[in-house]
Amino acid sequence: MVIMKAVGLHRYLPIDNPESLLDLQIEKPSASGRDLLVSVKAVGVNPVDYKVRSPKEKVEEAPKVLGWDVAGIVEEIGPDCKLFKPGDEVYYAGDYTRQGGNSEFHLVDERIVGKKPKSLSFGEAAALPLTTITAYEALFDRMNISLNPNENKNKTILIIGAAGGVGSIAIQLAKWAGLTVIGTASRPESIAWSKKLGAVHTINHFEEFVPQLKQLGYEAVQYILCLNTTDKHWVNMTDAIAPQGKICSIVETDGPLNLSLLMYKSATFVWEVMFTRSMFQTEDMIEQHKLLNKVAGLVDSNIIKTTLTERLSPINAEHLRKAHRLLETGKSIGKTVVENF
Repeated sequence: MVIMKAVGLHRYLPIDNPESLLDLQIEKPSASGRDLLVSVKAVGVNPVDYKVRSPKEKVEEAPKVLGWDVAGIVEEIGPDCKLFKPGDEVYYAGDYTRQGGNSEFHLVDERIVGKKPKSLSFGEAAALPLTTITAYEALFDRMNISLNPNENKNKTILIIGAAGGVGSIAIQLAKWAGLTVIGTASRPESIAWSKKLGAVHTINHFEEFVPQLKQLGYEAVQYILCLNTTDKHWVNMTDAIAPQGKICSIVETDGPLNLSLLMYKSATFVWEVMFTRSMFQTEDMIEQHKLLNKVAGLVDSNIIKTTLTERLSPINAEHLRKAHRLLETGKSIGKTVVENF
């Protein structure tokens, strides 16, 4: 049995508990089927990490490994692989139903893996996959926004939580598609970050949306992407959405939403969960491979920029606890990445 380093947990504990994330030695896996075995060089940290790790009674007999943002090098391929070969540099967000990527080597289905942007380091690339897939699917699959900028010339999108991980890439993708981007941000540093990435305006998400939009000259917006507290913003969103507009959220609710508020506008509400395709092994899983490759091309053409804002090294429990702690404040800007075992 070959052993590898990993960071994981047995108990679900508050992040200030030193046992919330542990340095571990576990068995190195082997590739089969359409799996790649990837030598992990960098990992990104996302809210899903701390949501999975959040305190609960359950105890894991075998360690649970988190981490759903990886950049690395293909070490080995399964016999049914068609898309990659050993030595390829890759980036991906992985599969919620399997072990995460906070380990020296990681198994992942090749259909949800992309070729790493050539112009980025592993750390810069690891900041992108989960948020890129989420933003891309929300915009172009769930809300069916056209990829033709000419069709979006007079259309506006409001991105709630614009300076966070998903918002940072969503701003860039929406701008690339020709939309006018308005972001929500409440602090000078998050306002500056949002505008740097391409938001034309920002409004404060702690205040009513419609009066602020009207001050900017907008009666309503055609699209809203909600990346923060769906319940809290629901009435503001239904007030601000244009007739026949579309709202997409990635944040679960604490209770039912009053969908009747959208009825007379014939407006659409839709969810985006980037793990859906891998979780249910949908027939179109390979779309995530395609979109990651497309975005890698946009990065290498200098149209999309990495959203990395903080890097820690090496990959260990101490640094991953620090990254979780930062995310749990709700004030992080861009993405935090941990590099190198």
